[in-house]
Amino acid sequence: MSLTLLALLPLLTRVSAAVNGMDMSMDDGMTLATGMMMPMLHFTRGDTIWFMGWVPQSAGAMAGACIGLFLLALIDRWLAAVRAIMEVHWHEAGMRLRKKSVDVDDDKNGKIKKLRLRAPPFIAAHDVMRGAIHMAQATLAFAMMLVVMTFQAAYIITLALGLGIGEMLFGRYGAGAMAH
Repeated sequence: MSLTLLALLPLLTRVSAAVNGMDMSMDDGMTLATGMMMPMLHFTRGDTIWFMGWVPQSAGAMAGACIGLFLLALIDRWLAAVRAIMEVHWHEAGMRLRKKSVDVDDDKNGKIKKLRLRAPPFIAAHDVMRGAIHMAQATLAFAMMLVVMTFQAAYIITLALGLGIGEMLFGRYGAGAMAH
């Protein structure tokens, strides 16, 4: 008896799902308002990029989306280089301010000792810009992550190419800035 019920369970599940209008199978992608979201790497068109209005359906629209994503990846690497160059500038400006030392009395041997600050002082012009650049980098990273989560292989390949070529173009500026 229990084996019979066990054998009929899949059939009963489909009947009850048909009654309430829900398809409980996990074999297909998730249906969205504009198409299907495929939970695997694919090259098919119709994935939403960030907004419901941006769903490339044609080959031309896919090419345009890939060009835009490629440029976005280049901008990400450019921002990283700009930030590295600015960090050197901000560090040098902080070092000039750090040279101002404070005299304190050393209790152990009665000698006057110079104390130097460990961290550069807060400079609004530097630190606000540092925060703004970091916020832009984080926003780009989140946007690219959302694109990767579509599992659209063309988008993933495009972003990887854009990041690689962007590093090739701009990476030496950041690496050179850090060497100083």
